[in-house]
Amino acid sequence: MKDIEIEIQVNIENSKPLLAFLEKNAVFQKENHQIDEYFSPVHRNFIEVRPIKEWLRLRDSDGKYSITYKNWYFDENNKGSHCDEYETVIGDLNQLKKIFDVLDFKSVVTVDKLRKTWTYKDYEIDIDSVKGLGDFVEIEYIGEGDVDPKKTTEEMVNFLKEVGCGKIQRNYVGYPFQLLFPEETKYEEV
Repeated sequence: MKDIEIEIQVNIENSKPLLAFLEKNAVFQKENHQIDEYFSPVHRNFIEVRPIKEWLRLRDSDGKYSITYKNWYFDENNKGSHCDEYETVIGDLNQLKKIFDVLDFKSVVTVDKLRKTWTYKDYEIDIDSVKGLGDFVEIEYIGEGDVDPKKTTEEMVNFLKEVGCGKIQRNYVGYPFQLLFPEETKYEEV
């Protein structure tokens, strides 16, 4: 599903069963260090609305650079299950930051994380260690064809339950929000 991202981000009580499952059944892709810097245009401040709907990110993933814009969709309870996602590789991160500065896009937060990535069936499974926040699991749907985002995210949670990860707490706000507004971050047991 090009330009649509369906994912969950959770804390799990016990990562050992998940790691054992991934080692036995999934394909390890990579381990990398990602530094994600988030920007907001001054003329349309992304972070002053709740829930935050839009993010503009520059990523340095071990010296490979990309830019991503995300526009989240929320249900009646302000819970997001998917977003429009537009992403492309960039050549010179510093030049793009200069362009952002001239256009009045301001840096609002940086997320520094170590990420281990596996693929299993239609999922990309990341185990992230985020500086200042702790450890998380992200699961993203990478299959083909149209699927129902809500049903797909429920299947992701059920996958973690079946693996035996114990208590699963989901947040709907992402790493940049958690770093910017820890007092507003809420977790929901699923």
